[in-house]
Amino acid sequence: MERWERVGRCAGYGAALAMSPYLLIKVSWVVGSLLGLAPIGQGFNLTEWFLLNTVTIGMAGIGIALSLALVQPWGMRIPGRLVAFCAWTGAGFLVSILPYAVLSAVLDAGHGGAPNSGGDDAAMPGWEGALIQFSFVGMGLGLALALPAYPRRRWPEAFTARVGDDSGRAAPWAAAVAAVVGLVWAYWAVGGSLGVAHPAQRDTNGYLLTGVGALWALAGSAAVWMLAQQDPTRGPHRRLLMLGWLGSGSLFAWSSWKLPITLFVALAHPHDVPLPEDPAVAAVLHLAAVVAGVGMLRSLVGSRPRTPAGTSPTSLHASGPGRY
Repeated sequence: MERWERVGRCAGYGAALAMSPYLLIKVSWVVGSLLGLAPIGQGFNLTEWFLLNTVTIGMAGIGIALSLALVQPWGMRIPGRLVAFCAWTGAGFLVSILPYAVLSAVLDAGHGGAPNSGGDDAAMPGWEGALIQFSFVGMGLGLALALPAYPRRRWPEAFTARVGDDSGRAAPWAAAVAAVVGLVWAYWAVGGSLGVAHPAQRDTNGYLLTGVGALWALAGSAAVWMLAQQDPTRGPHRRLLMLGWLGSGSLFAWSSWKLPITLFVALAHPHDVPLPEDPAVAAVLHLAAVVAGVGMLRSLVGSRPRTPAGTSPTSLHASGPGRY
């Protein structure tokens, strides 16, 4: 077994183990709130608290299952599209939450406070916040090492040739939409007030998370745009593909998560859960981000390996597993 294969397997198990504290904490919150033994998060009623944490329990369970699927033999039998979608979405969440977690922890430490969990409940004990941060960071680092080994085992022929000549040319519009969304988020992250309905609700953590999202939106947009314009046999093609993959995943994952919440606030007008941004503006941006993320992914999936000189394309792709 190659060294990186061993590293990938250890990282997959480590990612699953790291996410376990988050899963257990969330289960304890749900059970405790239903039995009246644990407080409900500020700004939520029992039903909203139950639904929110049930969804995050399911997401944590999917993350653990994905981590194990990357290293267990049964993971090779899961449909490739399902594995790719879960990996894409999970990576999109994690590439934003990891730098946010590090930066917020540094800022909180500078102010003498406990690490923040990312907005679940500001009144939670410090040890719970630390375990939640550990789960996100551990899952992110584990998947970052485990993911590259999986496609190399399952689709080795996709890594035996140079990347092909139609990547990114189908949907440059998605890169343009992502750039607009990223620029608006960057404007909000540096303190812009246009489109902000409740400036008093903005805080440092909100600025950080918005700024990280803007960074990935712009990076992914630039990568997909460059792939659409350049000669695909030249330049840092694999690095651009990786940036496009992570940027599109971040757009889709976070906006798919925030769009239903934003629509709920826009339609129900709850007095105890105000959003800093105007709900209508935020909803349009999140919808645009979801559409742009999907369009960028379709553009990236359109990449085909270029067969080496003297090699028949049919002999390279006869089995077709690289086209998942």
